[in-house]
Amino acid sequence: MKVILLENVRKVGSIGEIIDVKRGYARNFLIAKKKALFASKENIKEVEKLKTELGKKDLDKKNAAKEINETLKNKEFLVKKLSTENRELYGSVKPTEISKLIKDLENIEINPSMIQPTKEIKTLGSFDVLLNLHSEVQSQIKIKVVALEENS
Repeated sequence: MKVILLENVRKVGSIGEIIDVKRGYARNFLIAKKKALFASKENIKEVEKLKTELGKKDLDKKNAAKEINETLKNKEFLVKKLSTENRELYGSVKPTEISKLIKDLENIEINPSMIQPTKEIKTLGSFDVLLNLHSEVQSQIKIKVVALEENS
């Protein structure tokens, strides 16, 4: 299915580009999230007119992502979790939890879908987490998981 991209999408293409993708990906992700339009003659003409405006919006998003990157780059966030004697967690630390932690501590909203732990956080220790802030801007933070002391 041919679609026109309305924003830069990592590993897919850039604004105004007409690409061929699988129907499900186009319908369920690109078009649903308003990242692309079906490539009809009318839409192609429309996107040509909007291209500069879309480019400016993307540049604004990119600059905002760079600011967030400068604020968060290489920071370490502490998470206290209940754990077993052999340092394993009851459950794991999920992107939604990391997103809430960053919102509470830094007052920066990051969509959980942009948060990508390098490996699942299921034990105590330090973990690297990638933040995909923009198609061209990635940041990295550390999540340090420590045992939550039970007060019995």
